[in-house]
Amino acid sequence: MTRRNLIVIAACVLGLILGGALAWKSGAFKPAPATQVGGPFQLVDQTGKPVTEAVLKGKWSVVFFGFTYCPDVCPSTLQAMGLAQERLGAKAKDVQFVFISVDPERDTPAQMATYLDNDVFPKGTIGLTGAPAQAAAAAKAYRVFYEKQGTGADYLINHSTPSYLMNPQGRFDRVLPFGIGPDEIVTQISAAMRE
Repeated sequence: MTRRNLIVIAACVLGLILGGALAWKSGAFKPAPATQVGGPFQLVDQTGKPVTEAVLKGKWSVVFFGFTYCPDVCPSTLQAMGLAQERLGAKAKDVQFVFISVDPERDTPAQMATYLDNDVFPKGTIGLTGAPAQAAAAAKAYRVFYEKQGTGADYLINHSTPSYLMNPQGRFDRVLPFGIGPDEIVTQISAAMRE
């Protein structure tokens, strides 16, 4: 390879590096923003009081979508959250748990109140339900999938299983995947609070 060819190759490589650096600085290679999670909703809590997304402001909120007739995922998730609440210690006062129904036909405010009164679930959990269209709008805002399975009184609901940690401004912070234990929930919430 001639000296001239080496100089041309070096100049090309240097040009690519400088061009890439300028493109990066200008924002051309910045990652796209994460898909929006969360948004406006109009529901009622377990006392029948109207509630909007404003309920998420002022505290860290762990938002979970499910239904009170759920045989496994919902009770196990809420139980893990209850243990996490205990293990948060003094930080627990800055965290609230919000359970939003994807089965508004059966999950009346009274049914939500009875269900959330379970001693192993987080104390003070806010249960939200509403008309089917209201529940659908809330689920859509959080990118939650759900569908009715079966007929008759014993139907089930297939639904997304993660929980969403929202910051005290009511904005999405991170996903809490289904199946993580209470210690990992505490770790994730504590990390978010430190950041």
